[in-house]
Amino acid sequence: MKNTCTASIESKGFCHYKCTNGIKRHLAVDTLGLPFFTHCSKASVTDDQGLIELLSHNLDYFRAKPVNIPKITILLDHGYHPNTISTALEKLYPQVLTKIEVNLHLSRRKPKKQPKAKQDLSQLQHDGSLNVPMLGWSGVRA
Repeated sequence: MKNTCTASIESKGFCHYKCTNGIKRHLAVDTLGLPFFTHCSKASVTDDQGLIELLSHNLDYFRAKPVNIPKITILLDHGYHPNTISTALEKLYPQVLTKIEVNLHLSRRKPKKQPKAKQDLSQLQHDGSLNVPMLGWSGVRA
């Protein structure tokens, strides 16, 4: 996201793969889409590092979470590297992987479009009309 004119020079960065100046806003949401954690970083910070910073600022939440409650699943898109994130979080809090699970989200891919079927021109009349029987109609004309 681009900075406003009130942003300090220290908070700005350049994201090489998005070709934008500014900041990145990292947002963790629950299954209903409600905000859970937020974090702002320079645009030059990688997505992995931004997520690690977001979770490291909120490690107290994970420390307080009982182990007998099911794990929290963090779903990531393909711009993230789960192994890198898991390793970095284990260094900060060794028991974190007993409480969370980091996975890539398997998004539904759009099915490939089928090539258009070739028209059957064998029933084309000389005047350009088709001689195709219609379902539900008898051959009687009034």
